[in-house]
Amino acid sequence: MYQPLPVPSRRESLSKLSNVTFDLALRFSRAILPASLRRGLGRMMAALAAYLARRRLVRMRAHFFLAGGGGGSKVVPFLDYRVSITDGPNFYMQYKDEFVRRIYHFDAQRPDPRIIDGGGNMGMSVLYFKRVYPGARITCFEPDPAIFGLLQENLARNGMTDVRLINAGLSGAAGDVDFAPDGSTGGQITTARKSIRVRMERLSDYLDEPIDFLKLNIEGEELPVLQETAARGKLRNVRELVLEYHGWAQGEQRLGDILNLLDRNGYRYLVHDFDAETCGASKPPFRLNPETTWFCLVYGRRFDNEVAGV
Repeated sequence: MYQPLPVPSRRESLSKLSNVTFDLALRFSRAILPASLRRGLGRMMAALAAYLARRRLVRMRAHFFLAGGGGGSKVVPFLDYRVSITDGPNFYMQYKDEFVRRIYHFDAQRPDPRIIDGGGNMGMSVLYFKRVYPGARITCFEPDPAIFGLLQENLARNGMTDVRLINAGLSGAAGDVDFAPDGSTGGQITTARKSIRVRMERLSDYLDEPIDFLKLNIEGEELPVLQETAARGKLRNVRELVLEYHGWAQGEQRLGDILNLLDRNGYRYLVHDFDAETCGASKPPFRLNPETTWFCLVYGRRFDNEVAGV
């Protein structure tokens, strides 16, 4: 199995000076300390790094989430990137979920995995994939033309290569549809008056070769996309996937159908409902009413040999 580059959720949360101190302490411990003390020092340094990472996340939350700072396409720095963001809360939540919680992490079998990113938004997930696997080959879809501009800008500014950007969404059928953008985390296919026309593509048209990882965050279109892909016999070309299920208020309850479809197509799956900050509606004590909206992640993986070449 290819070993990915480490994601800096701990050590890169330290300042450059702290990193130097960390390295010097490790070298010192290896040179003069017995093994038992070296292990103890390693645990202490790891705990310190984790503590500093939590402090950094708290500061980011205070600035971007609670205060709503950094909106209006402002360019903000994080790690060694600079990104234009839609708004502070969206940036904070994506950083927390994707870079700290690592909801889209997977263990690739090769250094240049093929990834399809459905719902790229402003590019945080692509930055994560390329940080872990610099040689990754990514096809990324984003239907909102305004958000697509941010996506292009962010990937160009940060020197991302081998990324194909498509200004379209994914749905069960190709064509133009009415779409209601929200200017932030997403938008939905709609019949409302305040909408724009956007292009939709079929996922199956991009699955002629094996795909190592599929990410779907497509605002409720997950089931029709999977149904069409499975009907054409293309879903078996996907080795691993993570999709975000959207339980919209008053909407159809499709999670059971999604899980059954994955099971029929040879996937084992796990379901996770985020933390309380991202999805408080699913946490006890339960409060359910017709207006409740909730989200969860579905991770699926095939273990058979039908994904040839992956």
